[in-house]
Amino acid sequence: MTAIKHALQRDIFTPNDERLLGIVNVCKAGKKKKNCFLCATVTTERPVQVKVVKVKKSDKGDFYKRQQTWELRDLTEVDAKDASKENPEFDLHFEKVYRWVASSTAEKNSFISCIWKLNQRYLRKKVEFVNVSSQLLEELPKAEESVPSGESQSVAGGDEDALDEYQELSTREEQDIESMMVTCEYAISNAEAFAEKLFKELQVLDGANIQSIMASEKQVNILMQLLDEALGEVDTIEGKLSSYEEMLQSVKEQMDQISQSNRLIQISNTNNGKLLDEIQFLVNYMDLSKGHIRALQEGDLTSPKGIEACINASEALLQCMNVALRPGHEKLMAVNQQQLLFAELRDTFARRLTNHLNNVFVHQGHDQSSTLSQHTAELTLPKHSPLHRDLLRYAKLMEWLKNTHREKYEGLSRTYVEYMSKLYEREIKEFFEVAKIKMAGTSKDPKGKFATLPRKESALKQETESLHGSSGKLTGSTSSLNKLTVQGSNSRRSQSSSLLDMGNMSASDLDVADRTKFDKIFEQVLSELEPLCLAEQDFISKFFKLQQHLTVAPPLAQPEAEDFDGSLPSKKPPQAEHKHSLSSEKDIVRLMMNKIFQSIETELNSLIALGDKIDSFHSLYMLVKMSHHVWTAENVDPASYLSTTLGNVLVTVKRNFDKCISNQIRQMEEFKISKKSKVGILPFVTGFEEFAELAETIFRNAERRGDLDKAYVKLIRAVFMNVEKVANESQKTPRDVVMMENFHHIFSTLSRLKISCLDAERREAKHKYTDHLQSYVINSLGQPLEKLNHFFEGVEARVAQGVREEEVSYQLAFNKQELRKVIKEYPGKEVKKGLDNLYKKVDKHLCEEESLLQVVWHSMQDEFIRQYKHFEDLIGRCYPGSGITMEFTIQDMLEYFSSIAQSH
Repeated sequence: MTAIKHALQRDIFTPNDERLLGIVNVCKAGKKKKNCFLCATVTTERPVQVKVVKVKKSDKGDFYKRQQTWELRDLTEVDAKDASKENPEFDLHFEKVYRWVASSTAEKNSFISCIWKLNQRYLRKKVEFVNVSSQLLEELPKAEESVPSGESQSVAGGDEDALDEYQELSTREEQDIESMMVTCEYAISNAEAFAEKLFKELQVLDGANIQSIMASEKQVNILMQLLDEALGEVDTIEGKLSSYEEMLQSVKEQMDQISQSNRLIQISNTNNGKLLDEIQFLVNYMDLSKGHIRALQEGDLTSPKGIEACINASEALLQCMNVALRPGHEKLMAVNQQQLLFAELRDTFARRLTNHLNNVFVHQGHDQSSTLSQHTAELTLPKHSPLHRDLLRYAKLMEWLKNTHREKYEGLSRTYVEYMSKLYEREIKEFFEVAKIKMAGTSKDPKGKFATLPRKESALKQETESLHGSSGKLTGSTSSLNKLTVQGSNSRRSQSSSLLDMGNMSASDLDVADRTKFDKIFEQVLSELEPLCLAEQDFISKFFKLQQHLTVAPPLAQPEAEDFDGSLPSKKPPQAEHKHSLSSEKDIVRLMMNKIFQSIETELNSLIALGDKIDSFHSLYMLVKMSHHVWTAENVDPASYLSTTLGNVLVTVKRNFDKCISNQIRQMEEFKISKKSKVGILPFVTGFEEFAELAETIFRNAERRGDLDKAYVKLIRAVFMNVEKVANESQKTPRDVVMMENFHHIFSTLSRLKISCLDAERREAKHKYTDHLQSYVINSLGQPLEKLNHFFEGVEARVAQGVREEEVSYQLAFNKQELRKVIKEYPGKEVKKGLDNLYKKVDKHLCEEESLLQVVWHSMQDEFIRQYKHFEDLIGRCYPGSGITMEFTIQDMLEYFSSIAQSH
């Protein structure tokens, strides 16, 4: 084992600056494998690291190699299996349990003892030793006696102890030893003589020290005598100090009495000063002047000066009532009396202010009705700026009332909303009645008179009321009612205006001026409503001081009173109402605005229904105008009443717009053609053209352009589908003509209007037009030269079946004589006659409004020339050398086509 240890130290651990302290020969428990060695090592450099290394012989067996290394600090437990019996098995617990069997129990005990000593010496975390005898851990194991001395010393850590007991000489000690050895020449050669000399010199030095101590005894005695004299002087001084202290004792008592008196005087002065400060504080902050009291009790609330005096007095009163009293002030009778006075003044002034503002609200609510007829006749709403200007003088008083009397403040809010809602309802209803009358007057018959249709009086009244959105009658003149009656009958006619019948209507029926007038009326309505709502909302915010974000109960929420939504609130305790209070002033303002202007949304929807009934295309104007106003309102305040209301109405307008588009598509699908008349350009094709022209004019730079683009796509697809449907159903006009003319018209319309979202449809329309033009030309040209066409079709069929071209002339039905016979049937005169009949037939098929006759005739000329050249090519290839030619030339054909076109 010693040889193995030396070999391992030399080959493995010395190159790594490690010293081998313990070793044991082991193998894994339960497995028959080659033996290996577990080695306990420490590094030679500090800080010392202790490791357990597994060393194994190489496969060739000529050297050792490290197989696995564990840090001793990772070892948690050592299990020796049995403390009383000899057992070579033991376990080491690292991150997992390693089970080993040592070659002998003595080696196992020696290794465990080495691990224990290294753990005690270097590790703070102590390893747990299980089934190990206490004797093995406290003393050197007996097993070490059997181990060689060098190995035992190494395992026991002797080298380590010797290394720790050795102390290196300092530089000065080295110099002293060297100088002493230099003085003695034989210090190295004769160590005993050198030691004897050093001993003799040490004895001489000891004697000298003793003599020096004895010589200093006299000096010590003199020093002791001086100390005794000093002690006597100290006693004398202490006696004098004691007498002085007795003399000063009486003086001290007198000074204490004087100091106590001065302290009492200072405390009294301090208390007087504090009392004066408290009195001054109460006088300064809890005293209300007589002028303020007079203003609160009987101040004039109608004049500007009186209002200003009341504002100053109310602010002073609020400041006195909100003063932060110091501890103990509430116990003073004067303070309690003053607070009672303030509370009485507050209640008195709040009652006066509430009564005055209630009277103002009631008066203003009834006074405005006298000017309604003048404003409504001009389609304008009365301005309430004078009322707002007068009431804003009380804004600070409303803020004071809000902070002092919440109930009265909320009562005023309810009163204001109640009377102003009635005022605005009358104004808005009459305003919309005039707007409806003016809107109804935009539809006239071709002679300029209102169109009337016979109907019953009750039906007229019912329709008029439904259009107005109310059950009452118009408050206007008899002529105004007559105009609206005329509108009711006319709206039924104009409701059917669509892409289908636009092509058949006269210009007067769809007068652009009427639509422009409607657009101006609708814009005027929105332009009047917008500043009215914004001004009222701004006034409510300023007058009721709803500009701070507060958590307050809604002003109009009270038991047995109608809430903003028109329903009666359930009776709840005050705590429940406060729990459901609003979170911001925006909610309060919006609720008040909803109550004041509750009729706006209804009237707008009624007006929109009327405009849509007059002419379904009015939804285009309304969509653009309403979208613009919604966008403007959202930029100002997205959560405002105006933005919310206009947004709701915009949904209705968009729904009408979608309904208008759906109606156009449905009427296209229901369109039926006459079996006896020529088709021509279909009404819904020209209708789409006029719709697109109108829409492009209306939606120029509009915010809702995307809605129009979607409608375009739906309409154009419906137009394409129904054109093909009509073409398939046409009996008098050929299908190719219907497709060619209508798709040419669609392509021209889309090219002129340059609608970017319909670029694909424009290309598709051009493609369909070109294809059907070519198909019509080919089918038509087969009629004038019918036999010649059939003959050459047969020739091409034989060639396609595999007959060689030069052998076609040997076919009985297609020999040279048959070819000459067919050609003779079509002399130039006969060809011209056939072409002239063809021109008349094409002219009969085509419609005049599209002007495609010359285009089709020129295409027929090009196709006829192409066929002529094709026939000549077939003759040259299939009948070579026959000398057979057509009886007319290309120049003859050009003259035929030109003369026919000029003659017609």
